[in-house]
Amino acid sequence: MKAEAPAYVVVEGPIGVGKTSLARRLAEAFECELVLEQPAENPFLERFYRSRQQYALPTQLYFLFQRTRQLQDLKQGDMFSPMRVADFLLEKDSLFAQVTLDDDEHRLYQQVFTKLALDVPDPDLVIYLQAPVEVLLERIRRRGVDYERHINAAYLESLVEAYTAFFYRYSGSPLLIINAADINFVDRDEDFDTLLQHIRSIRSGRHYFNPLVSST
Repeated sequence: MKAEAPAYVVVEGPIGVGKTSLARRLAEAFECELVLEQPAENPFLERFYRSRQQYALPTQLYFLFQRTRQLQDLKQGDMFSPMRVADFLLEKDSLFAQVTLDDDEHRLYQQVFTKLALDVPDPDLVIYLQAPVEVLLERIRRRGVDYERHINAAYLESLVEAYTAFFYRYSGSPLLIINAADINFVDRDEDFDTLLQHIRSIRSGRHYFNPLVSST
């Protein structure tokens, strides 16, 4: 299974779509290294959800430095690790900055981003999970993270639109776009096995996966 998989897979999508859960299962299936973003380590995140305008910039800069460090460590890490799965794409950081920052803050953020002179690995496959806002809200509610209770539909709608626009133009890596509204990759082996078949078959280009609704 390892030999048939891309060497570096990234799972992306808006809050609540299930990217971390899928990344975990992929890493388990391929017996490879798992690289997860660490939102709980961001000391500004809870305050951001309570007052987005006031705390957007420090929240975004913290994530930028954190994700950059993780990916640079990944590039300099174990050269003998044949495969890695991550639940974030660095370009996502700029996507969130565009949504959350005002014009002056965004200009400052872009200056910082440029000055970092980033040298991070390119994914061999990006998996982009999509789902409607009402589905995302329900999943966020079910997982019960305390600070996420402040997330509302308007904010999620802006993120969904930003993700849609970003991946419409994205060409940095092979891309698999999945309708994740009804599929259950975590609890249904049939759904997950179908996804693995698609992953093994992708070598380049843009692909779409709109699976049938699970019967259970």
